[in-house]
Amino acid sequence: MSDPFWRVTPLSEMTEAEWESLCDGCGRCCLHKLADEDTGEVSFTNVACFLLDLETCACRDYGDRRRQVPDCVQLEAVRMGELDWLPSTCAYRLLYAGRDLPPWHPLVSGDPETVHAAGMSVRGRAISEKRSRRGRLLPMILAHHIVDWWD
Repeated sequence: MSDPFWRVTPLSEMTEAEWESLCDGCGRCCLHKLADEDTGEVSFTNVACFLLDLETCACRDYGDRRRQVPDCVQLEAVRMGELDWLPSTCAYRLLYAGRDLPPWHPLVSGDPETVHAAGMSVRGRAISEKRSRRGRLLPMILAHHIVDWWD
């Protein structure tokens, strides 16, 4: 039996389908984050992008998301070293660091629901930014939504 593609293929050489399949569907990268100005430490909030479906933890308009959310980050292998705000359990971050995928990752388990069953997704925990604001999301308001569910 051969090793799975994520163990033998460098991130920079993956096909688009392989790259996309690395996403575990947790939705954590779609949460608004705050960075401490002095330390650079990133804190996650429970406030999700308005495009995130809070039940499926998938983007409602993935193909056109950057038109609707111009600051939505396109994950690319060449940028992985810069994206220190990704969750510590993110497959892209794990593989970039030479680590393996966790047992609950859908590629390992064969079941897209294991990320939710393991409590690693935002399902049932996040609120939409539509619900959290009247107008803009100000850092002082977001600070009231900081969570530490995973770390």
